[in-house]
Amino acid sequence: MTAPTFPIALALVEDDARVRELLREYLGRQPEFTCPIVVGSMEEFWAELELSLPPRVILLDVSLPGQTGLQALPQLRKRLPNCDVILQTMHDDPDRIYQALRAGATGYVIKNATSLPQYRQAILDVLQGGAALSPSVARKALQHFQPAPSQQPDLLSAREQEVLQGLVEGLTEKQVAARLTLSPDTVHTYVKRLYDKLKVNSRAELLSRAVKGDL
Repeated sequence: MTAPTFPIALALVEDDARVRELLREYLGRQPEFTCPIVVGSMEEFWAELELSLPPRVILLDVSLPGQTGLQALPQLRKRLPNCDVILQTMHDDPDRIYQALRAGATGYVIKNATSLPQYRQAILDVLQGGAALSPSVARKALQHFQPAPSQQPDLLSAREQEVLQGLVEGLTEKQVAARLTLSPDTVHTYVKRLYDKLKVNSRAELLSRAVKGDL
């Protein structure tokens, strides 16, 4: 995976002015990021997008006035295919998580359980190929994934299943390598095999199929 070129342009779409300002002030001070788009609704975001370069990562509130974050996801994926979208919300109910991952979100964090440094790390994890999931969100995603019997039980080797498990939990390739005591290059090879065997092209598509039990 190509290393990201810093600073990374972020878009913050959050209707709570206090939360929006905290994120703008903190993330804007980090050397890895710039925050050219900071708005309170998707309608404002679309207007700003006409005047700014596309962001690399969008931190998007789920429950917005007007067009919600969930409603905007398909349009964002179509219009900004190279942009990662991290949803943030106060709720970790399984239906929203399922909808978000199916629609192409690469992260889902819980506001009151995520510190400002954890927001920074979540964005960096996504840029490195991981999936930014708050622990409670990861557990609920796995509850969808684990009980579902594989439709092709002999397709993956035991090691490939271990790598897949790590990816579904939101680990980066480096974190999977550390867990399994493998080199990052070896894990990257396994990931390429997984994509090929499971006929997916992205981490978002992999997560979406995992939560549906469609693997």
